[in-house]
Amino acid sequence: MRFIIRDDPTAASAHVANYIVDRINRFSPTPKHPFALGLPTGSTPLGVYQILVEKYKAGEVSFENVVTFNMDEYIGIPRHHPESYHTFMWKHLFSHINIHPRNVHILNGNAPDLAAECTEYEAKIRAAGGIELFLAGMGEDGHIAFNEPGSSLASHNCIKALSHSTVLANSRFFGGDSASVPRTALTVGVQTVLNAREVVVLVLGPRKALALQRCLEGGVNHMWTLSALQLHPNAMIVCDEDATLELQVKTVKYFKEIEKLAQDHDSHHPLRTTTNPPKNAMSTATTPALTTSPTNTSPEDAPDRGSTSDEHYYTYNARTTDLDTFMAHFTQEASEPRWVPDPDPNTNSDSDLDLADDDDFVPDSMSSRIIGDPNPLRRATPSSPGEGQDDDDDVDDEMMQGVAEVSVVEGTLMRPVEVSRGRGLM
Repeated sequence: MRFIIRDDPTAASAHVANYIVDRINRFSPTPKHPFALGLPTGSTPLGVYQILVEKYKAGEVSFENVVTFNMDEYIGIPRHHPESYHTFMWKHLFSHINIHPRNVHILNGNAPDLAAECTEYEAKIRAAGGIELFLAGMGEDGHIAFNEPGSSLASHNCIKALSHSTVLANSRFFGGDSASVPRTALTVGVQTVLNAREVVVLVLGPRKALALQRCLEGGVNHMWTLSALQLHPNAMIVCDEDATLELQVKTVKYFKEIEKLAQDHDSHHPLRTTTNPPKNAMSTATTPALTTSPTNTSPEDAPDRGSTSDEHYYTYNARTTDLDTFMAHFTQEASEPRWVPDPDPNTNSDSDLDLADDDDFVPDSMSSRIIGDPNPLRRATPSSPGEGQDDDDDVDDEMMQGVAEVSVVEGTLMRPVEVSRGRGLM
């Protein structure tokens, strides 16, 4: 998990807004491959929405091929009620950008069959190919969306009763009258959020400090549903200094050092990148065609987001594109041999080692769990001692010199180099 700390709410909101703009532009969405964006409501994202509007008006981003899915909606209040989340989103964001109403999805809290509404909403997300980036806030009790304390961490879209603390917190939007706040709501589930390819959470202010501490430094706990984000492979929390008041000093220092290290090495975090440099967002909108949700919502009809035919591909290494620089920093001696690209990926030299025919190596079963294109990484690891092999210190010296590894990274075969004894395996 990445944890980014900024001086104040304005700086934290700007970081998130800039990150979203960068992700959309690098994705280069088209009518056939829209960018699916999950969005929250409440006071926390207002600064982000304001900056997104400014960047749209400045021509830095287009929302023409962006499809949105909101997190939640109250049950029982009219769609055009001033405090409905439908009204909130159109007031603060949608009416100020070039997004088509057909591309906006918000749960209907007045649906005749609320359970069916939740099921259909989940199907629409699948039909859009899944959510690329889910922006979220966090409640004072650590909830994400309306998944109150005690909610299942495996839940999908569902009906939720709001806790007393949430009702009191939201009463400020209803003139301070807690009796006017709806007691139930529709919400995306915790698992629905975790299914997104990337989750970004914005946490602001000292009132969120205790919940942030529990979710970041504590273990995964259904009483603090945001803590489930620890299980996500591509999550980021952005907060201001006030929100860190309950964190240990060493925690804050650690994450600040990690961020500085990432900046020093030109770290970039999008799960998806493009083969070409990002173009001007407005210049890529060459067609007025609008994206709509397919009527067939089966997963088989979802857009292929792993295909390279449209110049998109997934990259497993989300931290850096300079592997030599990365390894040089984390090894004790920068002069030691490094992984170097094979000049001809289609030709295997003797040094490449045909591990498939070597009884001392077996395929790494974990390679199939890596996100992205099928088989993006092929590994070989030492097998268990078999007949004629010794598990003691007199193991063949050649085996003790290191382990060869063959990796396919963005179409380039990486030559194996030996890792000296005592260095450990990278």
